[in-house]
Amino acid sequence: MPEKPHTDAGGRFEKLLALIERLRNREDGCPWDIRQKKEDVGRYLLDETYEVLEAIGKDSPAALREELGDLLFMILFLTRIAEEENLFGINGVLDDVTAKMIRRHPHVFGDATVKDAAEVKRNWDRIKRDVEKRGENETSLLARVPRTMPALMRAQKITLEAAKVGFDWDGAASVMAKIEEELGEFREALAKGNPGRVRDEIGDTLFSIVNLSRHLEVDAEEALRATNRKFEERFLYIEERLREQGKDPASSTLEEMDALWEEAKKKKRDVVD
Repeated sequence: MPEKPHTDAGGRFEKLLALIERLRNREDGCPWDIRQKKEDVGRYLLDETYEVLEAIGKDSPAALREELGDLLFMILFLTRIAEEENLFGINGVLDDVTAKMIRRHPHVFGDATVKDAAEVKRNWDRIKRDVEKRGENETSLLARVPRTMPALMRAQKITLEAAKVGFDWDGAASVMAKIEEELGEFREALAKGNPGRVRDEIGDTLFSIVNLSRHLEVDAEEALRATNRKFEERFLYIEERLREQGKDPASSTLEEMDALWEEAKKKKRDVVD
């Protein structure tokens, strides 16, 4: 049975806010929750975000529902700490984000017209820059991209920002040539046995591959996350099959594991076909 629409969510939202307030109550709340600081919650918030992404990757509605709840809890918990410090409260957060989304969707809530999603994105960036003056006090265009982002994700973001002002390759073919160039420099560094330069050239090669991903409209972070999942699934298959034979990876040969790896690949292709 489908759940009731969001108009019925107000009471539940208030109940969760009250629960968090109780947990933070210094008289009869939870000692662990009481001692949490913004920096602590920030780390948990990042963990919960990755767990949401993991649930999306699993295509599990139940897992996604649970992880979204955990993420929402952390957001409201952090807001409660800010409220206790007289910085702002939940009403300010809700008012700000509502006003922002209305402002950034003039084609929905105003008189603007757009022809496609690309124009929506251009308008979004223009409003951030010209109306909200986001980043106007920054010394660099790249400063608007948080340094705390995962490196792969941040690489794609900073190259996108640079591309907006014309600092970019003219197409995927040019980036492919750059990747080949970086691989040549990596081979040279490897042959010379220079660890520092090997690390640098690996970084340059990864950066170029991220650039290629952007040109091909592929999210590099999600692409690698999907490959990680694929590797894990296949390796799990190897472990399970070896266990059936009374073995484990440590006691098996590379040839045995390679054969099972290919078997796992074939089974996956058969399912897709």
